[in-house]
Order: sequence, then structure tokens, then C-alpha cells
Amino acid sequence: MTISWLKLSTWELELESTAFATDNRWSNHDMDPTPLRFRTWSSWSYVSYWFSDASNIAVWEASPKIMPIGLSWRQALPAIVVAYCITAVPILLTGTIGTRLRVPFSVLSRSSFGFWFSYFPVITRGIIAMSWFGIQTYNGSECIYQMLKAIWPSIANIPNHIPASSNTTSVGKCSLPERMMCYLFYWLLQFPFMLLSPQKIRYLFMVKGVIVPFAWLAMVIWAFIKVPPSVGLFSQHAVLQGSDLSWAWLTALNSALSLYCGYAVNIADFTRYATHERAQYSQAIIIPVAFTLCSFAGLAVTSAGIVLYGSALWDPLQLINQWDNRAAAFFASFAFLLTTIGTNISANALVAANDLTVCFPKYINIRRGQVICAFIGGWAFCPWEVLAKASGFLSFLSGYTIFIGPFVGIMIADYWLIHQGKIDVPAMYQVDGRYRYTLGVNWRALVTLVICIVPAMPGLIHSIEPSIDVGGIHNLFAIGWIFGFWSAFVVYYVLSTLFPARGTYVEKAVLPDDVIPPSTSCDCTDEDVEKLDKGNVTPEAVYGADGTGSTYHGFHE
Repeated sequence: MTISWLKLSTWELELESTAFATDNRWSNHDMDPTPLRFRTWSSWSYVSYWFSDASNIAVWEASPKIMPIGLSWRQALPAIVVAYCITAVPILLTGTIGTRLRVPFSVLSRSSFGFWFSYFPVITRGIIAMSWFGIQTYNGSECIYQMLKAIWPSIANIPNHIPASSNTTSVGKCSLPERMMCYLFYWLLQFPFMLLSPQKIRYLFMVKGVIVPFAWLAMVIWAFIKVPPSVGLFSQHAVLQGSDLSWAWLTALNSALSLYCGYAVNIADFTRYATHERAQYSQAIIIPVAFTLCSFAGLAVTSAGIVLYGSALWDPLQLINQWDNRAAAFFASFAFLLTTIGTNISANALVAANDLTVCFPKYINIRRGQVICAFIGGWAFCPWEVLAKASGFLSFLSGYTIFIGPFVGIMIADYWLIHQGKIDVPAMYQVDGRYRYTLGVNWRALVTLVICIVPAMPGLIHSIEPSIDVGGIHNLFAIGWIFGFWSAFVVYYVLSTLFPARGTYVEKAVLPDDVIPPSTSCDCTDEDVEKLDKGNVTPEAVYGADGTGSTYHGFHE
């Protein structure tokens, strides 16, 4: 007797009656434009979301790591402020597109890259997201270790029974975070949150956005009490001048930009759920404010740690490992645990899930995509091996901004300048629709990527393998995101103006609400989304037998 769940057909997702796609090979309810009843993210949702994301270990570590290149805190902090002010602009521009079109990035990219070529930025972004998911999960295991050690100090003495060749230990010391027991605990703790819908996960961001900033503030106060600023942070001075200082400042700027400018690519995955377009405008203020404050916290506490412990402990968990106060160590580690879970889900798991959904819409929705990400990124990727051996791959992950910049530049130029906001949403779901371009490829986007990415490749190669001398051109990699964004923005605009894709132009935007008016007779809730994700009900059972409008099949060239 065949077990039903082993049949592939059992996992097929139903195509909604209101879908713009012709069959379930091209869409499912998580890919379709967000209905009015699921647009639940308010301005405060985005405020808590960004405070939640800003207060994570990567932001904490980034600021102190800037100073060893020769900058003082007075020079590093302005670079950080400018970087996050810049970051807010493309995020707001692409976020606005999400609130207007109500589609995820994986669908939105079809209008500028072409139906088939859009899979290139989608798949590459998905692979990077799953890779970072594994690394961040591994970092999260350090939080578990510190919490357990605060309760039972003897855990630091557990003998290692795992072979050294595996690059892991059973628990290990804080300076060697290869702790498989803690990794497993963290992975299991994180997993249930990955089963929540985007409508519900915002509550986690709200909780995290309240608890974590207060914990960081407490650490800053502790740092200033233990080490007065005149002795610690304010005593540091620059050691560079002239052109070296200028390049170091630009490197610091690009380093801060690289952390979150990637969000400009996929922020539509979240702004599609906004209650209205103005709800996401709060990002323009909260991004530079939240990230600057969190970056300053990292600078202040790490500077105090240099005086107290004799070395720059960039990783806040290693600094916490030095504390004698077990209660303080536990609660500080808990705050970092919370922030790591929230950031890993928003920045990696949901990103990978949306990308997997567009690759296999017949079988994968957002919940299933996150489950796949949890196993591939968390276990198949073997982050402990990557952290121990593959420093070159880590450099590639960090240097991926040379791809992200051009992606964002193309998307912004295409929507705001070339098409001036006049996008045909239903056509983005049609394989042979107006966004097919030439054999599914917008050659203008392809040529732009080649022109704008190739010059920065020598610098990326040098960062992966420093022994390879590429000359002064490596400085271009130091400003990779800035160069990639602006060069792609200009090149794509010029190519699209000289060689317009006239078949993609429409007289006015064709938006989801124009084609399928919001239903006034259906009061669906978050629970309805959960049921659809689990496959316990059909779309008709949620939306009604007659749906919310007639199926629309878009335009063809």
C-alpha cells in the first residue's frame, strides 16, 4: 500500500480562482498579489521591524571592525550615518513599488529583467540567503551556549567527543563557537517561528523591537560606567591622512551599506503587506536612526572591552563570556538570541522561501520554503565547516554587494524612469505576456549587469584570495555597492531610452485592485492563511465559491 504523503500529487498547491497565472506551474496564493484583507502591516509594524533588524550581531560587529582600518570613532560614525541615510532611499523607492503592485520581488523582477532572466537574481539571492541562514544559525548557537553557561558554569568543562576533523565540538569554549549541542538547541528553538505566516511574524518583530534596544542601552551604560568615554571611546584617534584616509572612509561607507542595502532588492516581500502606501514611509526615518544608534552601541561597548580585557572583542557574545555576573550574562545573551532569530527569519528564511516559491510554485509556498531553507541552510550547508575552512566563500558572501547594487539600480530605473510606474501586474504572471521581452530575457538588463559587475570582479577575486595582485582596481570593489548601483542605473536608463521595449509600455498601470476589486463579503483572517499554507482547506473554502472576481489572463505582445 502506497503512503499518500509520498505521492508528489499530494503536495500540489491549488491555483486560486482569482490568480492571474493560467495554471499552478506559475503561481500559488503566496505569489499572487496580496489581497486587501491580508494588508496588515502598519507604520508601527515597519518601525518595530527595523528596530528589530538593526539590533543584531552583524550591525554590532560592523562598526568596531571599521576602526582597525585607521579611522577614529569621529570619522567612522559619520560614515555609518551617511551609509544608512543612503540605504533608506533605495529601500523606500523599491518598498513603494511593493505597496503599489502588491507582489513579491520574485514576481516584480520580471518587469525589468524579463520573465525567464528574472530567475537569475531570484536564484542567486535565494542561494545567498540560505547560506547566510546557516551562518546566522551557527552564530545563534553561541547565544544558547552563553545562556546555558550562565545557568550551569560547569558546561564549559564538558569534554569534546566529536572528532577534530569535523571542525565542531560538543560544546567547547566561547572563543570556538563549534558547539553542536547548542547549534541543535538553537535550530529547534528557531524552527517553530519559521512556520508563522508573514502576517503573524510581525508580532515577533514587535516584541524584539521593544526588548532588545533596552538590553543594548543597558550594555552601553555599563560600558560608560566601567570605562569613562574619555578613557575608552573618545581616546581613539585616526592614523591615516590624505588619499589613504579618503579610501578608508569610502571603504567604511561601503561596508555599512553592504549590510542592509540588499534589502532594497527584496523589501517588496514585506511592503506588499502594508495597510497603505504611506505606512512604509516610516522607513525613511527609522532606518538611519535605528542603525546609527545600534552601531554606536557596538562602538562604545567594544571600546570599553579593549580597556577592560586587553583585546577588541567585536563579537558581543565573546565579551559577555568575560562577565562574572551570571544573571547579566543570561539576560544579555537572551536579548541577542531574540535578535538573531528575528533577523535570521526576516533577512534569510523568508527571502529564501519567497525565491523557492517562484521556482516551484506548484509545490512550494512560503511555509514550505522556510522549512526547506531550515534543512538546506541549517544542515546541508554545514556552516561549521564553512566558518572553519572556507574563508574564501565567506569573502564571496560579503562581496555579493557587487551584484546587489546593479539589481537595485535596474529595478529603480525601470519602474520610476522607464515605465514611470505604469506596470501591468497581471502580465507579470504570463509566460508569453508583455514582459517576455526577447525569449524571456530583457537584453538591456543583461548587458547592464555585464558592464557594471565585471569591473568590480578583480577586487572580489582579491578579497577571496589576497595573494592575487590586481593592482589599484581593487579600490573599485571597496565601493562596490555605490559603483554597481549608480553605473547600472545610468547604463540601464540609457539602453532602455535608446532601444525602448515598446511592447512593455501601457497607458496606465494595471493594478490588482483594478482587475479584481477587493471582496466586501469575505472577512478572512490570519488563521485562513495558516489553513491555506497547511493545505487543510481549498481556496474556495476561504474566499467563497465565486472568489473575488473573474480570472484575468493578461495581455500578450
